[in-house]
Amino acid sequence: MARVTAIRRYPVKAMEGESLASVAVDRRGLVGDRGLAVLDADGMFAAGKRGSRWMPHEEVLAYAARTVDDAVVVSRGDRAWSAGDPALDAELSAAAGEPLRVVAEPADAERPFFDSSPVSVVGTATLDWCRTELGVDADPRRLRVNLVIETDEPFVEETWIGSALVAGAVRLRATKRNARCRVIDLAQNGVTETARFLKPLGERRDACVAVYCEVVEPGEIRLGDPVLPPRRRARG
Repeated sequence: MARVTAIRRYPVKAMEGESLASVAVDRRGLVGDRGLAVLDADGMFAAGKRGSRWMPHEEVLAYAARTVDDAVVVSRGDRAWSAGDPALDAELSAAAGEPLRVVAEPADAERPFFDSSPVSVVGTATLDWCRTELGVDADPRRLRVNLVIETDEPFVEETWIGSALVAGAVRLRATKRNARCRVIDLAQNGVTETARFLKPLGERRDACVAVYCEVVEPGEIRLGDPVLPPRRRARG
């Protein structure tokens, strides 16, 4: 039976996340995941990429965020700040050379801080395929996924799209493939070296790896929890 082998949450979008032994999941996603983000003066997300909602401020990738009780603590090296402290905004602004601030997702936000659907999932067999066939550093931290699931067939998670799967006490529905960007090549999320992952992935797999999911039934997920994927229809 497939099982959950890693759980990762990102209290501040684009910063290094935290590994968890268990996590509560509500309709929005993993509780506390991407609840905060760093915005520039134009209201764009500070990130490692450029797009309609993002501006490249790679300096932010050097910071880590973790949840401590009901607060989020941001750190770099041996220095730490509480999210909401003006000193943190000053630190990030100095690092980037322009004004940045940490903000919370509004309760009535029309668009959440997620890039797409709230939960991202990748299988271990997919990661193994990337290492073997592409010759890349397929550390799952490069993909910034929430769940790593033990699988025995590469990209089997893509066959789940449109169907429901159960992870622990949570029911998810896979919604779409995850198109990757240059961030997977950067040193970020605890991975200290750059990589050449995106180009070979694009040549072999349309630059897609992992899938997005939405939450159908909230609950809790723990490391080692069984994962019940959708049943495949018999052929013939």
